[in-house]
Amino acid sequence: MSYLKRNVLALQDFTYLTVRAFGNALSPPRYYDDTIAQMDVIGVGSLPIVLLTGFFTGAVMALQLYRTLGNFGEVGLLGEAVSVAVVRELGPVLTALVVAGRNSSGIASEIGSMLVSEQIDALRALGTDPLRKLVSPRLYATLITLPVLTVLADFLGMLGGYLVSSTIAKLTSAEYWTTAYQSLTLRDLTQGLIKPVIFAVIISLVGCYFGLRTEGGTEGVGKATTQAVVVASVLIILIDFFITRFLIGIHFA
Repeated sequence: MSYLKRNVLALQDFTYLTVRAFGNALSPPRYYDDTIAQMDVIGVGSLPIVLLTGFFTGAVMALQLYRTLGNFGEVGLLGEAVSVAVVRELGPVLTALVVAGRNSSGIASEIGSMLVSEQIDALRALGTDPLRKLVSPRLYATLITLPVLTVLADFLGMLGGYLVSSTIAKLTSAEYWTTAYQSLTLRDLTQGLIKPVIFAVIISLVGCYFGLRTEGGTEGVGKATTQAVVVASVLIILIDFFITRFLIGIHFA
């Protein structure tokens, strides 16, 4: 019973944190400088690993699909297969997992360190709302940057698929890019952009939540960091399934 009670209370606290973080946008003060700084840390800082992940994901997809499609004499469909898989699923999910691994841990570690060193208590003593100062800028920064990172990862994924298709499958640029472009519909693009918005909320707020729950000094900071990454990654995979199932259920996907 105590385990169930703890989880119910944790869900309640996380819901409160989410509502407060979004609600802070409706009233001043708004910390624009902090939001821009977090966009640099979360977005620009994650750019190299996101682009690398996207490129080689598309390349590996093309390699695997080349073998399968070659058995049926349909190698010309490589562009379509790679673009749909990357834009709908692999781009959003892998980008979110990479960003979660880098930033959920960083957010939890930073806020947790501030908590155990009593810096958050100092903010309260100065009349500053820690949720408004620390949580909201990280949420808004992730909401802005993650969809952009996903689009860039999608493009690099298709580019990686093109390089494999042109060098191994011997497809021309026109054959690959025409099928890749024509196969994508507004539904595919919308689905590929809905997921990063939801994943951004998970990545930022899970990191903030575990950071604010840090206990036990530096050992507690390490524990909060690990929990943030694990929970954010698991939630991304679970929520991805339910989003996809919902969109298929309404005949959107």
